[in-house]
Amino acid sequence: MPKNTHKIAIAAAATLGTAALAFSVVPADAQTTTTDAVSSARVAYSSKPVQDVKASVTDQLAGASVKVDAIEAKKKAAADAAAKKKAAAAKALAEKAAAKKKAAAEAAAKKKAAAARQAKEAASRSAKRAVVKQVAAKSYANNLDGWIKESLDIMKSKGIPGSYHGLHKNIMRESSGNPNAINDWDINAINGIPSKGLLQVIPPTFAAYHVSGTSWNIYDPVANITAAANYAADKYGTIDNVNSAY
Repeated sequence: MPKNTHKIAIAAAATLGTAALAFSVVPADAQTTTTDAVSSARVAYSSKPVQDVKASVTDQLAGASVKVDAIEAKKKAAADAAAKKKAAAAKALAEKAAAKKKAAAEAAAKKKAAAARQAKEAASRSAKRAVVKQVAAKSYANNLDGWIKESLDIMKSKGIPGSYHGLHKNIMRESSGNPNAINDWDINAINGIPSKGLLQVIPPTFAAYHVSGTSWNIYDPVANITAAANYAADKYGTIDNVNSAY
């Protein structure tokens, strides 16, 4: 290369060094060769660290995102578990309340049914008793036979002893079967308390030995017979033991 040409090339490289322009060195005996080694090396060394930093930041952000997602997932799982637990507790409480309410309703229904059954049974017993009373009710003839028989039934219910024969014989002796008979001549009559009725009972004796359920009228045949039989049982053991004035 001529000396002047070499100087011009160096000067051009120095002037344009900052712009990283390529310069040509042309040997005298060879073809012209272009090189940009300086420029290429600078680009290669400056771009690699930027890429590494960018990758590191991206990796860190990705890792942080994964951690945040994991925390959020954990929180959500915990919230879901708590919600399920709360829902289960509420359901159990509701089921318990429903069971209690059902039990109370069943108990009330049973109590009501028992009360209704008892009322029905009581009504049935009452009806049966009424029927029994109606069946047991007896009618008696309105004569001496009927009066004696009715009096005997009352005496039996009260535990007063006596027989049809004992009553009949004393009635016939005392009044001849006349329920309105009155003795106005004996000592009782003289004392102002004459004997009255079928078995000739004085008023004080009738009042003292009156049998509940019979009339308080001393002339009532059944009341008179029953009171006299009650007095005779107290004094003589039974009307059957009376064979004379008593």
